[in-house]
Amino acid sequence: MARAGKDADRRLKTAKKRKASSQRWLERQLNDPYVKQAKAEGYRSRAAFKLTELDDRFGLVKGAKRVVDLGIAPGGWSQVVRKRAPKAAVVGIDLLETEPIEGVTIFQMDFMDDAAPQALEDALDGAPDLVLSDMAANTVGHKQTDHLRTMALVEAGAWFAVQTLEKGGTFVAKVLAGGTDRDLLDLLKKHFRTVKHAKPPASRKGSSEWYVIAQDFKGREEEE
Repeated sequence: MARAGKDADRRLKTAKKRKASSQRWLERQLNDPYVKQAKAEGYRSRAAFKLTELDDRFGLVKGAKRVVDLGIAPGGWSQVVRKRAPKAAVVGIDLLETEPIEGVTIFQMDFMDDAAPQALEDALDGAPDLVLSDMAANTVGHKQTDHLRTMALVEAGAWFAVQTLEKGGTFVAKVLAGGTDRDLLDLLKKHFRTVKHAKPPASRKGSSEWYVIAQDFKGREEEE
């Protein structure tokens, strides 16, 4: 039995006016320790802790000089980068509006726009050594379709990384249940010396998300 008082599970007073799914989501947010910790530490979302946990395990951010944040909104990942690599140049992109972050250049545009990759490169004034992707397509409710649309974004992010990263660089991307598609995995293994999957503790247990971590970019062969 839940104990009474302020520490008991909070319930929404307006529950009767909301759909059951909306109520469950909001109650989960209210009782989520990562949400509370994010507010306490000034992060814009609980997703910040996914990156901190991945960084603690794989050493992604420390020492980074130029960072690209694909799917930056609301900005939690870039906040982590700014905290852990304060001297790094950071550029982010998202369809959604993102409130300014000190030291971060933000583009509100579609990453799939032909002009997007060049805009990101120009803003960094040099090759990135870390490309982060937390992109996911808007869901339509059909599991297979949603998976394919999100993986198309991940693949686009991977190609961007392969085409722009400096030698030794890192690519990190969110993927959905089932892991990384074979073609994408082959691409990453071809261009990076290590490729691993991980699910940070901050990812909810019921979530289908995983992260692929591709490190030590081999570099691009010079054209003959």
